[in-house]
Amino acid sequence: MSIPRTLRPMDAIPDLLTRLRQEPGALHDYLRVLEQRFSEWEPVIFSFVPEARRWERVRNEAEALLARFPEPAARPPLFGLPVGVKDIFHVDGLPTRAGSRLPAEVLAGPEAAAVTRLKAAGALILGKTITTEFAWFGPGPARNPLNPFHTPGGSSSGSAAAVAAGLVPLALGSQTIGSVNRPAAFCGVVGFKPTYNRISKAGVIELATSHDHVGLFTRDVAGVVEAAAQLWEDWRPAADPDRPFLGIPQGPYLSQVEPTALAHFGEVCARLQAAGVRIVPVPAMPHFEEIRRAHYLLNAAEAAAYHARFADFHHLYHPKTRELIAEGAGYTADEIETARQVKAQTCTHLTDLLDEHGLAGWITPSAVGTAPEGHASTGNPIMQLPFTNAGLPTLTIPTGSHNGLPLATQLAGRWLGDEALLALGRLVDLLVGAAE
Repeated sequence: MSIPRTLRPMDAIPDLLTRLRQEPGALHDYLRVLEQRFSEWEPVIFSFVPEARRWERVRNEAEALLARFPEPAARPPLFGLPVGVKDIFHVDGLPTRAGSRLPAEVLAGPEAAAVTRLKAAGALILGKTITTEFAWFGPGPARNPLNPFHTPGGSSSGSAAAVAAGLVPLALGSQTIGSVNRPAAFCGVVGFKPTYNRISKAGVIELATSHDHVGLFTRDVAGVVEAAAQLWEDWRPAADPDRPFLGIPQGPYLSQVEPTALAHFGEVCARLQAAGVRIVPVPAMPHFEEIRRAHYLLNAAEAAAYHARFADFHHLYHPKTRELIAEGAGYTADEIETARQVKAQTCTHLTDLLDEHGLAGWITPSAVGTAPEGHASTGNPIMQLPFTNAGLPTLTIPTGSHNGLPLATQLAGRWLGDEALLALGRLVDLLVGAAE
């Protein structure tokens, strides 16, 4: 009889789930492995909000899960899978501070729908992960596991860092500009932002409701598929694409990429083309600066409107958050409506180009370069901005490195084309994904 291999923090989610559901003792063994890794890495990267007696709570919840599902055949799809949850999502039994100094009772609310769905599928909540303040640009303490002297990105800083360090196989994040795909790129993990509102935002503290998306971090595209299938009702598995046809959006958008990242992107495209993927440059977004301005205007206006309810606590906010709110309060209704019109036009423009050229999606660098040194900034989110503005799904795949820091490639798909994008992502990951 063969002896089962010890479960490892970096195991792929599909394999991990099979063993957690089927092997006696696997769940407790895996939690012991994670607890040891947590004790080694968390004091270095600060990816989780501190929690007293975390592991006692998690072990008790694991016992309850095992008691509820004693028979392996009856266990739910994500049985025993530990999850990190960005600290703007409400979780029953855990306080929400949103990376701020506000009292937790001021921010309290019902559990986020995404968290409830993950729990119903058998997942265990390992804890809250660090976020920039209110998911904007006020950095938290999280560090990049690949080099702690560099930012992990933001605003989903802790979620990306925790997955990269092997502290959890899955983490929830959010994206209002580039807060899933950029930290995924900086930390060398997979990041997925679905179509706008495909995953419910209920129970999540807002930044800008028109742009806020719930997203995921994993170490593999297959893991995203496992989780996403539980997070929305109308999941429709897509067939693997046959010789997909992708477009590179040429123009002012792409011109912002740094030379090293642009050279790497060229190498990735060449490797994909050698493997049979068709890629063509397509002139796109000549009005990119208008898109950028409209996106930031709407972010500021909607943040000001939402945070008016916490006006008595604005003196506790990070200066960058206060600046955003003050700016947003000054915009007129006409300016806000114009920004919303630009948003709708961006989605139409990008989708029409896909149709015109017969493309399955867009391919771009996932960041302008590697993670910047220092922690005063979380880096530039500009490579995600037009797709977040349009509400289109985006997927970040690690595809290389420079000076020990990850480089990544971004895929963007069609409205509600999430399943097709993930199928495309599996192929790209297979062909050019960075090895562990």
